[in-house]
Amino acid sequence: MKKKQSTKHTIKKVTTTKAKTNIQSKSKTKKSAPISLREKKLREIKKKLLAQKKALLTEAIEALQELPGQITFPDLGDQATAETDRNFMLRLRGRERSLLRKIDNALERIEQGIFGICERCKEDIGIKRLEARPVTTLCIECKMQQEEEEKLMGT
Repeated sequence: MKKKQSTKHTIKKVTTTKAKTNIQSKSKTKKSAPISLREKKLREIKKKLLAQKKALLTEAIEALQELPGQITFPDLGDQATAETDRNFMLRLRGRERSLLRKIDNALERIEQGIFGICERCKEDIGIKRLEARPVTTLCIECKMQQEEEEKLMGT
């Protein structure tokens, strides 16, 4: 009877050891190469972009709910002020819409694996530039060159 118990115990121990070995080998194969500092920074930028997008969408929804319709004031000065305020709010929303589009494009480039690569010279865009302006598509040198060209063209 003692032999049966020790045999069962041995089988159980061997099975447990094999299971532990399998788990350890699976966890070793799942681990990928250590990520670079640039990759870490790009992940942080992605989180920042997602948070910024969420905040802009929330603000836009709130603004649309608060935006007054066409209101007629008896005083023309009040009417003009209300129109100016309304136009200003709509212009801000237009800029935010444009920024949302740029954020979506940046997130798409992240998914495609081409985020942080200059569209003009195909070199990596500096991390400091990406942190300052995550929606950029040009490195600082190409952006400066583009601005110079725009000055010469008068646009």
